[in-house]
Amino acid sequence: MEIQVNQPLDRLNTFGLGARAPFLARPTDADQVRSALAFARERAMSVLVLGGGSNIVLAHDPEGLVLRPSMTGRCVLEDGDDVLLRVGAGEDWTDLVAWTLRQGLWGLENLSLIPGTAGAAPVQNIGAYGVELADHLHAIEAVEIASGRSRIFPAAECAFGYRDSIFKQAERDRWVIVALVLRLSRSPHLRTGYGTIRQELETMGIASPGPIDVAQAVIRIRRSKLPDPSVVGNCGSFFSNPVVDADTYARLLASHPGLTAHPQENGGFKLAAAWLIDRCGLKGTRRGPVGIHPDHALVLVNYGGATGRDVLALADAVRDAVEHRFGVTLQIEPRVV
Repeated sequence: MEIQVNQPLDRLNTFGLGARAPFLARPTDADQVRSALAFARERAMSVLVLGGGSNIVLAHDPEGLVLRPSMTGRCVLEDGDDVLLRVGAGEDWTDLVAWTLRQGLWGLENLSLIPGTAGAAPVQNIGAYGVELADHLHAIEAVEIASGRSRIFPAAECAFGYRDSIFKQAERDRWVIVALVLRLSRSPHLRTGYGTIRQELETMGIASPGPIDVAQAVIRIRRSKLPDPSVVGNCGSFFSNPVVDADTYARLLASHPGLTAHPQENGGFKLAAAWLIDRCGLKGTRRGPVGIHPDHALVLVNYGGATGRDVLALADAVRDAVEHRFGVTLQIEPRVV
């Protein structure tokens, strides 16, 4: 297992933030993961697992070993109307979703064009347009950082929630995810009732959509709203949509009749963070090398030369403005290192 020294990370995070790793490993299988972890343990180093770098703000140079899982491979374990598909943690998520659709494996179409790797997807339970990874995850294969032992996490043990999982809570920084087992279907079960998917399908002239049509609609919507990280640095949606109780929602709605919200199973309401930020007049604002994208209030962007501290200063200003006007506290989605 090759361990590289003093490596730049600006090309390994979609924000394009400058930072350097004292040591960097890119394991391609579980044995190489264990070898890299043994290297870190022998030197009493901390370990930072860096997937696609699409959900992280590097505010400082990380310490110790940065481990970038690079396992690839797609293998059907069980085939039938339901299909179990094993994928390596280093697989690019967008490429993976497109591949499943070409194979006639349905379920991930609403999750098209989400940046990052397969191994990073369960950590924050990626979701979009009414679908979450948890809806289609069967199990996770992982290696423990402290010991190098392997473990399988059935989906039921992952404590998935909205943008949340056990890997962000009780098991945070304890595991390297090496593979996912997804449960997909040969029979389509379309989800078109969330967001503007139906409207986009109508614009496309499609009255009876299939899964590929839904994927194309999602891709068109995302491209129209979200900047390409290869063009302008960003990590997608920077804030989670806040969930408030029914009383808070009623109070806010009385003062702000246009409030965008979605009812939740627990009786609460998920507010649109983008709407809150936009109503504070912040969409399109810029502070030096960082700003809020002019087309999407949830996206903070690096116009060039920004540091992680620049990004966090702007994020704090946004949170303060929303809390002052609405009494709602926004939570940052990406991890801050």
